[in-house]
Amino acid sequence: MKAIILCAGKGTRLYPVTLTMPKPLVPVANKALLKYAIETLTCMGATEIGLVVNSLDSPIRSQLGDGLDTVGVPLTYIEQSNPQGLAHAVKLSEPFIGNEPFIMYLGDNIFQDKMTILYEKFEHTSAGAAIALTEVPDPHRFGIAELEGDKIKRLIEKPKDPPSNLAIAGVYVFQPAIFDAIDHIKPSWRNELEITDAIQYLLDQGQTVIPYIVDGWWIDAGNADSIVLANQLVLEDLPYTPPFNGDARIQGKSDVSHRVILGENVQIIDSMIRGPVTIGDGTIIRDSYIGPYTSIGENVFIEGSEIEHSIVMRNCEIKCVDRRIDSSLIADNTRVITTPNRPNTHRLVLAENSVVQF
Repeated sequence: MKAIILCAGKGTRLYPVTLTMPKPLVPVANKALLKYAIETLTCMGATEIGLVVNSLDSPIRSQLGDGLDTVGVPLTYIEQSNPQGLAHAVKLSEPFIGNEPFIMYLGDNIFQDKMTILYEKFEHTSAGAAIALTEVPDPHRFGIAELEGDKIKRLIEKPKDPPSNLAIAGVYVFQPAIFDAIDHIKPSWRNELEITDAIQYLLDQGQTVIPYIVDGWWIDAGNADSIVLANQLVLEDLPYTPPFNGDARIQGKSDVSHRVILGENVQIIDSMIRGPVTIGDGTIIRDSYIGPYTSIGENVFIEGSEIEHSIVMRNCEIKCVDRRIDSSLIADNTRVITTPNRPNTHRLVLAENSVVQF
């Protein structure tokens, strides 16, 4: 069974991180968002996955290659150099998919639910499509499904008066009839081909669309706050780990709690680590405090600082910061340092759309 993951968006809400890194490669608990999507799809039964990217030279392709050695499933890359909506991406995928049912997954979503029965439920019906839905407290902000019994009656985009609180959560199963439906719709006011319009066309033609209610949390990881929240939720599920008694990675007067994952060649020196925390290979933490719900990437150096509820990516240096770093997203190769020199000033080198809070 084939699946596609849509990864061609620019991720503007996550600038400046995504100026140099595609959003699907942003790490959550030291694993790329895209890898969570692939895991979920393989749990659902996908044996081949197409990645819709904005260029065949995308860093996604450079990092994951053909998929066999990196994620354990064959990957095919589909170029969408001029994105014109979700339905446009689906139409571009038709040569890869062929004449068979398939799953579509939006690449910036992450779920607690592996949805193993979604495709099975779809397979045992004559439905034209199935849509993952999740209950939300503010349905006017989302595309909403109105149900009639165990079927979807209609879809409404950001309704002023929502008929339900069931938001479309970014995972769909389609019969090949969706390609014909896309041929019959017109661009929306955004000049995009909307997948909701194509699904509504199926409904108008008398086809059945069935719902699947997601179990557990769902994050649409579109901005820094939602990425940090996703990191916290994933780390919350870390199991108990035994004490690190006698572990050579723990040095000096260090105190490391359970639910802490340490990579190879990590050094924890005179520091306190309070899980859940994950720390990547080659990282050195000296005279510091790393608090709960924090992910530290590979080859990071932290000294004389406190961090919690944050993501620190690869090859960063954080040194002698005099206030606790909290709820932060720090991209690759960043330096955050305090010097004792006078005058007491801040020197900033920031990318577009950066946020600094002192």
